[in-house]
Amino acid sequence: MTTDADITLADYHTHWIDELLPMWRESFEAGVGVTDPNPLGRQRQYFLEEVVPSNVVRVALRGDQLVGFVAASSESIAQLYVRVGFHRQGIGTTMLDWAKRESNGSLWLYTFDRNRGACAFYERGEFTVVERGFEPTWQLDDVKYGWRSQGRRDGG
Repeated sequence: MTTDADITLADYHTHWIDELLPMWRESFEAGVGVTDPNPLGRQRQYFLEEVVPSNVVRVALRGDQLVGFVAASSESIAQLYVRVGFHRQGIGTTMLDWAKRESNGSLWLYTFDRNRGACAFYERGEFTVVERGFEPTWQLDDVKYGWRSQGRRDGG
């Protein structure tokens, strides 16, 4: 477990899924400004079959309340969401800092261009735009961000 002020990052366990999924969806919809047409069952399947096996997943807790989650590998951040109403309280930064510490010295991630809050958050977190593109599933412009540790000396 990692603690930063009153935020604790804990290993994901399956008992969190019923709270995590609606929190994830609400945060996504608020940030991107779209309504997700997919049933929660499909999102659950995606989370369990794609996100969990390919990433280390941590939940952010304030006391017993789930306030966010991050799914990351040593190379990338697949998901990072903070519960609506809890932004700008250090929760996202705590999760981002954890992902950086667990990385191989660099990370990449995608977010949607229209999610200006997420773009500003990653840029404050020392991520820079690598490329801009288009995400066909959502039919939205996206941004690929990259970060490299300042202390990296291996030239790679």
